[in-house]
Amino acid sequence: MRLEDERESTNVEDRRGSRMTGGRAGGIGLGTIALALVAMYFGVDPSVVLNMGQGLQQNSQVESQPIPKDDPEAKFVAKVLGSTEDTWGKIFQNAGQKYPAPTLVLFRGATPTACGTGQSAMGPFYCPGDQKVYIDLAFYDEMKNRFNAPGDFAQAYVIAHEVGHHIQNLTGVSDKVQQARQSARSEAQANQYSVRLELQADCYAGVWAHHADGTNRILETGDVEEAMRAAAAIGDDALQKQAQGYAVPDSFTHGTSQQRMRWFNQGLTTGDIRKCDTFSVASI
Repeated sequence: MRLEDERESTNVEDRRGSRMTGGRAGGIGLGTIALALVAMYFGVDPSVVLNMGQGLQQNSQVESQPIPKDDPEAKFVAKVLGSTEDTWGKIFQNAGQKYPAPTLVLFRGATPTACGTGQSAMGPFYCPGDQKVYIDLAFYDEMKNRFNAPGDFAQAYVIAHEVGHHIQNLTGVSDKVQQARQSARSEAQANQYSVRLELQADCYAGVWAHHADGTNRILETGDVEEAMRAAAAIGDDALQKQAQGYAVPDSFTHGTSQQRMRWFNQGLTTGDIRKCDTFSVASI
């Protein structure tokens, strides 16, 4: 990726040197944490589980520090976030609206969120309660070593996907999906709503890449392949086969590898958010 011309976002909280202080963890139990970790592994948004186990932690406090000038990984994240802000800011402006950008939180181990206690083992996630994206940069080592999905654009895709969930939160899609899940006739049907939500976030990540490349030519040879490899590696079928040797389609919550690649590419090639309506198509 070429990020030399990209600005660093100021909406980054660096909590990596902080500890949770000033209160109890709000009553979250080991069972809830275990369920969240299992959920993450099989592609379920961990905040859904944590929301059931714990509300907003009113008394927990953390300190944030400025990003160190000699921290290339943190600066990379800040530049990617800045690029998403510029892209979505223009898209919202063209629609006559103002884009309220999310905050990205860097942390290690655990950190309080409006969705419960965030754990590194959950991987990156978006919490709609505080409109923040949370990431432990050690996840990028997991992408490279465990999922065989290295590369800077693969890392940027992860951030852009979580920002996609922020867009869904702003537009009300997330709330509608949550309501639909609650009224679903079966767990399999509820999971299908989640799959379409996640695939739309993949498409939104592609929309960002399309516009960012059109503005500043950020893409280099091999970047798209990196993102596709990452999308394939975290497909539900790939994760389940890695974990247990077989896949259970009714339990999918994020989509297959093929679906994730398809919808990211849909956003990348069209740059049109209207082409990311995963809820109106019969087949995803």
